[in-house]
Amino acid sequence: MTTEDVLKIFEEHQALLKGHFLLTSGLHSSRYLQCALVLQHPKVAETLCAELAAKANADASVGQIDLVIAPALGGVIVAHETARALGVRSLFTERQEKTMTLRRGFQIKPGERCFVVEDVVTTGGSTREVMEVVAAHGGVAVGAGSLIDRSGGAVDLGVPRHALAVLEVPTYKPEDCPMCKEGSTAIKPGSRQ
Repeated sequence: MTTEDVLKIFEEHQALLKGHFLLTSGLHSSRYLQCALVLQHPKVAETLCAELAAKANADASVGQIDLVIAPALGGVIVAHETARALGVRSLFTERQEKTMTLRRGFQIKPGERCFVVEDVVTTGGSTREVMEVVAAHGGVAVGAGSLIDRSGGAVDLGVPRHALAVLEVPTYKPEDCPMCKEGSTAIKPGSRQ
């Protein structure tokens, strides 16, 4: 599956948005990928996440994967479908008082090899937070994956990383945003308020 194939799927589901957006990272952008509009279709989610699982499986540096874990909310379906394709467990983390945490009785056994996934990576902040949770519970983050990498491949998480589509989408600090300077107001279509 090529970047063009993935973007075509997003366009077919009206999930590649253009405008003025406030990203989870706090940065502004003129493009937004609304993965929920794509992932609402189980067959499409299954196809995309099976491709992500295949990329991780083919990477010898990742090695064995014991479980897939993601930040809620955006990564939950990605983790579930990727884990299904790999035949392993799926967990998710949640923010509790602004801190990423493992809840709901989920457990990571010492030494378990975890593949950390998300829907979209811009700065890698949420993925890093999940990796910290994995380490705090004795697990080992062996790789990271996302459907979309908005950083153009620039984010370094210290582990092998895979994405179905790698894009260079300019982002701006609010004070440097040309759209703000033109008087436009950023909207926040994502999951974290």
